[in-house]
Amino acid sequence: MFEFTVVARDPSTRARAGVFRTPHGDILTPIFAPVGTQATVKALTPTQVADAGATLVLANTYHLYLRPGDELIRDLGGLHPFMQWPGPILTDSGGFQVFSLSDTRKVDADGVTFKSHIDGSMHRFTPEKSIAIQENLGADIIMAFDECPEPLDREYNEEALARTHTWAERCQAAQTRSDQALFGIVQGGAFADLRQQSAAFIGGLGFPGNAIGGLSVGETKEQMNAMLEVVDRALPEDRPRYLMGAGMPEDLVNGVMRGVDIFDCVLPTRLARNDAALTRAGRLNMRNAQFTRDESPVELGCDCYCCANFSRAYVRHLILAGEMLAATLLSIHNIHMLVTLAREMREAIIAGTFAQFVEAFCQGVISC
Repeated sequence: MFEFTVVARDPSTRARAGVFRTPHGDILTPIFAPVGTQATVKALTPTQVADAGATLVLANTYHLYLRPGDELIRDLGGLHPFMQWPGPILTDSGGFQVFSLSDTRKVDADGVTFKSHIDGSMHRFTPEKSIAIQENLGADIIMAFDECPEPLDREYNEEALARTHTWAERCQAAQTRSDQALFGIVQGGAFADLRQQSAAFIGGLGFPGNAIGGLSVGETKEQMNAMLEVVDRALPEDRPRYLMGAGMPEDLVNGVMRGVDIFDCVLPTRLARNDAALTRAGRLNMRNAQFTRDESPVELGCDCYCCANFSRAYVRHLILAGEMLAATLLSIHNIHMLVTLAREMREAIIAGTFAQFVEAFCQGVISC
């Protein structure tokens, strides 16, 4: 049911173009997936998300377990009809949120006990519990339960890595649905030997795909790229690689150059809600007075709905007036920009022009 095919490779880097087949459609890689934390991409309808070019979206196990509840979603047919998204969906395991959102948590060999950030109630996640929740949610791609430690603490990363590896095996044993692709997650912080060890172990378990966690969480860009190179050499070539939580344009380009196929991040919609536009020339603060009379689109050459119809002056007016449409238009643009960047890299790899694409991107001369 799940099959990954590499259709083209760039001879000068580790970039590749592929197809990952799922029950709800083919995922063409490289690809960027917007995040719909609460079964919705913030400020957008599913139609607007699709019109922005997205074909894969992510939903969050931790948040949906707490509200409205995974069993309710199961009883209503699963995430696809619940959120009216017909294409592939990916759910994370809830591990990152347990460790980042809960002020009170207790980790042991079996799992994690944590306090809800919503009402303070106590809950417990184990690998088996995470898989059961994700099976209720019904996404096409689900994640093994892992521990995501601070990237520069060596001692804790060693402890967390042992738990992550054991939990990955338990997740495999707990899975009962064959229509969901369970991905393992590589951890190891910013330590090359731990990353190599984790990639070899997780890659050896035979998951249909492998995720790279614990990056883009506080380490430098140089450290992240170095860890991607270590992981790239150790993971199996015939399975998709998913870099979790990376969403800056340069992250996508650097990741694809190092063998990454799938990306997701809350960044495009979060920036939009904070008045910022992503462009290939850099980030724009659309609240700035310089845009007061600017009749240009947010980004020249972009054909998203926002840029095709509205000016920088209008977007700035919406922001200053406190209108919700500002977040909607900027979310459309930011998602479109990253989705298009991933698609154009795929096209360049297939055409044999990826090296020229990267050179032009790094010089800032490619428009949307």
